[in-house]
Amino acid sequence: MKPAVAGGMGVVYEKIKEGTEVKRESRGNTGRQTGEGSLAEDDNWGETTTAVTGTSEHSISQEDIVRITKDMEDSVGLDCKRYLGLTVAAVLGLLVFLTPIAFLILPQVLWREKLDPCGTACEGLFISVAFKLLILLLGTWALFFRSPRASMPRLFVLRALLMVLVLLFVISYWLFYGVRILDSQDSNYQGIVQYAVSLVDALLFIHYLAIVLLELRQLQPTFSLKAVRSTDGEAFFYNLGHLSIQRAALVILENYYKDFSVHNPALLTASKSRAAKHMAGLKVYNVDGPGNNAAGQSRAMIAAAARRRDSSHNELYYEEADHERRVKKRKARLVVAVEEAFTHIKRMQEEEQKKAPGEVMDPREAAQAIFPSMARALQKYLRTTRQQHCHTMESIQQHLAFCITNNMTPKAFLESYLNPGPTLQYSRERWFANQWTLISEEAVTSGLKDGLVFVLKSVDFSLVVTVKKIPFIKLSEEFIDPKSHKFVLQLQSETSV
Repeated sequence: MKPAVAGGMGVVYEKIKEGTEVKRESRGNTGRQTGEGSLAEDDNWGETTTAVTGTSEHSISQEDIVRITKDMEDSVGLDCKRYLGLTVAAVLGLLVFLTPIAFLILPQVLWREKLDPCGTACEGLFISVAFKLLILLLGTWALFFRSPRASMPRLFVLRALLMVLVLLFVISYWLFYGVRILDSQDSNYQGIVQYAVSLVDALLFIHYLAIVLLELRQLQPTFSLKAVRSTDGEAFFYNLGHLSIQRAALVILENYYKDFSVHNPALLTASKSRAAKHMAGLKVYNVDGPGNNAAGQSRAMIAAAARRRDSSHNELYYEEADHERRVKKRKARLVVAVEEAFTHIKRMQEEEQKKAPGEVMDPREAAQAIFPSMARALQKYLRTTRQQHCHTMESIQQHLAFCITNNMTPKAFLESYLNPGPTLQYSRERWFANQWTLISEEAVTSGLKDGLVFVLKSVDFSLVVTVKKIPFIKLSEEFIDPKSHKFVLQLQSETSV
């Protein structure tokens, strides 16, 4: 539905995340200055006052409000699920670190009078156990106890196997300790200490195995993954090692927010409007009466559109050329307006330096003072390039205050608007997706392989990921004889050389 521009009092419909629409009142032109030269606060500052005619496609009811509330309550449960694995790992780690200490303390508590005296070698083993446990504690903290980056649909298989291995290993040591030491109340305390040292050594080897499986194995690039956004076709390539599908999807999403430009649905409407305009100019007459089917009408419209295809490229060419001309014009006006505003800021700073320290203007106040002089040019440029929904008046003023605080140039200020940046550059509500859906024919815990395709689906678009294996590279050496570069110059007696 295309809004019609109107003045005075208007009604604006805003889209919210859940796909519904809420209605609010807006008074006057949001681009108009108020008070001491600052603009009225409005989320849609880049748009003029509009009136939406007709009925809305979406509505919000009491049932929708209840569903939204329930979804927000369910999201709290996801946080508990996110830290479940970390809690299990913490409990298992506590059991692992207390086991060697228990092996050393239980004989001293239960049958201390029967134990043989511990000599110098036995006391040295205490120091060995203490330092090995400290090293194991630091290594375990660095490898396992990290904040979870995402919530996976399935368990991390390698990590789960390592945890099961550690649990079985500790249980085996406890069984042997209970049968051979606790029941018989062994008096050889040095042997008991050596038994605890062997447990700590085995745990260190398991930690080394965890580093190899979880960190080192995936470092060598083995597969090349191509991620294509389904709406505009923007694509990036990533080289990964041996990972499961869900772990590879996590790497793709982490790189998506810093590599891909922000998704802008407004740039995708041009081709649709052009096609609709072509089809609107076609008229189909039913000469055979009401008995004629719709298939014949569709074929007639397709044939007519095909006959007009030869002239449509001229319209596309002139439309794009006119758009580029308008963008360059708006850009030139914006650059001049921003440079004049920053020049005014420099004059203000020179004047403020002459005043008392208590009268110095705050960067936020300075940004609000000069923003109206560039607001109109920036508004027109963002609307021409269809970026008005990505930048609010508040975010622009914050960015302007940031540039003033750090003594940045006008070119540095304009970089965020002249060149569409990565997704993380924009405010969180513009790009944040609560959940991504992983669609794959293979099990998400299986490893990557050549020819595999999986899809990461969001609310507005999808990322189609294709996996290709990096080919085996064979290098051969060719020896060049140094004498092959030598030559002989034969001179004739008739020449003057």
